[in-house]
Amino acid sequence: MTEKEVNNADEAIGPSSPDLGEEKDASVSTSSTTSNAPKSTGEAGEACEDALAEARLEAARLKDMWMRTAAEFDNFRKRSRRETDDARKLGQEEILRELLPVFDNIERGIQGAQRAQEVKAVVDGLQMILKQFESTLGKINIKKVPSVGTPFDPAVHEAIQQVETDQHPSGTVIFEVQPGYLQGEKLVRAAMVVVAKAKSVNATGQDGSANGTS
Repeated sequence: MTEKEVNNADEAIGPSSPDLGEEKDASVSTSSTTSNAPKSTGEAGEACEDALAEARLEAARLKDMWMRTAAEFDNFRKRSRRETDDARKLGQEEILRELLPVFDNIERGIQGAQRAQEVKAVVDGLQMILKQFESTLGKINIKKVPSVGTPFDPAVHEAIQQVETDQHPSGTVIFEVQPGYLQGEKLVRAAMVVVAKAKSVNATGQDGSANGTS
């Protein structure tokens, strides 16, 4: 083989050697990437477990807070109901304490009426008891509904009858069957009343013509 042929053979072999080096580098890079992949997956798994643990702790904290709030609300509800019942009982006791003297005088009045020789003495005694009763109601902010002589008011009056008359304006309360009572501005019981009604003109004319004919 001549020198020229040898040089030609070297030139043919020379360019292929760098390709071998690149293949080696690629294989090393692939192996290193493959070796790093399990490490990244493990870190992601640990991060998920940490996040799950934190979420469970937060859920437990919120549940405990909710249970405490529910227990406090139940205690508040029971305490409020107990205080309301106590206030109602106290109010009833105060009213009864104010009314007991009235009941005592009623009993004394009945005993005195059995021995009384005059009706006037009994009437005077009953009037005194009635005044005491009304005074006692005033102490607990209860007052009678105005009725006789006042215009009929459906908010506080209950009309049980209408009477035709020309002696009172139409719609005026002329008689009280049962008194009504107010506690402050609240109606406790409506007054049962009789209300005046204007006479019918037609009825009057008929009566007049009838009388004239007779």
